[in-house]
Amino acid sequence: MRLAVGYLAIPGGADAVALGVRLARSLGAELDLCLVLPLDRGIPPAVPQDTLAEQAHEWLAEGLASVPDDVVAHGHVSFNESAAEGLIHEVARLGAAAVIVGGSGGGLVGNFSLGSVVNELLYSAPVPVAVAPKGTRLSTVPRVREVTCAIGERAGADTLLDAAVRAARAADVPLRLVSLVALDPMYGTLRGDADAVLERAMAHAHHVLEEAKAYLSEGFSVTSMVADGGSVEDAVSKLPWHDGDLIMVGSSRLAAPRRLFLGSTAAKMLRVLDVPMVVVPRSTEQEA
Repeated sequence: MRLAVGYLAIPGGADAVALGVRLARSLGAELDLCLVLPLDRGIPPAVPQDTLAEQAHEWLAEGLASVPDDVVAHGHVSFNESAAEGLIHEVARLGAAAVIVGGSGGGLVGNFSLGSVVNELLYSAPVPVAVAPKGTRLSTVPRVREVTCAIGERAGADTLLDAAVRAARAADVPLRLVSLVALDPMYGTLRGDADAVLERAMAHAHHVLEEAKAYLSEGFSVTSMVADGGSVEDAVSKLPWHDGDLIMVGSSRLAAPRRLFLGSTAAKMLRVLDVPMVVVPRSTEQEA
């Protein structure tokens, strides 16, 4: 397995490398640090591309030097008019199973302050995108501790569950299935009986738990729970989190098949979480 890391010589790039190392150790994967440079057209650049490429290789060498000896890592420099497109091209060329990026930059508030490249990936990537929160590089946790899967009933839920089960099994870590319920009477479809809503959520969580158990060997740790609150942010904040945890969420139902589209629920979760988030694309089976 290969994991692509969108690398820049900034703290966000170091966060991405740190998360990449953690995932590579846990999944038995190799890392590909990918640095995409702007492709200049027309007007002569202020810095010649040969000079820029030389500097990029120096930056990449610094990134590779931060990867521990027990993880195999490769470096790649490429040019593209769009950094996000360049990363997607590298993912396809390398056959990477996922792309890992750092959350530092402008955009959403909170621990995931996403820049334009990360935002674009979260709306277009054909493979799972793992986003490292700010400060991941400071963590000393060597491997993934637990996988949390935010389960739902919309299209793509089966694809997400399958990805979470495979990740937990490959990393040999517990799997926690969570159904988030926003009991805000002012919004959405949850205007009715809160008890009935919670009862349905618990029934769904139990059903998904039994489904997950069917894929996992006997004795494998898998649990399910319902987290409720006045909002999605409130609900997810009530869950216990530890360094080394990660959460997996599904792409919005608006996404094209095998592409990402960050939904409103995932975006709200990003604002309050301080653990890595992995967004999983829809498969072609959910195209309807």
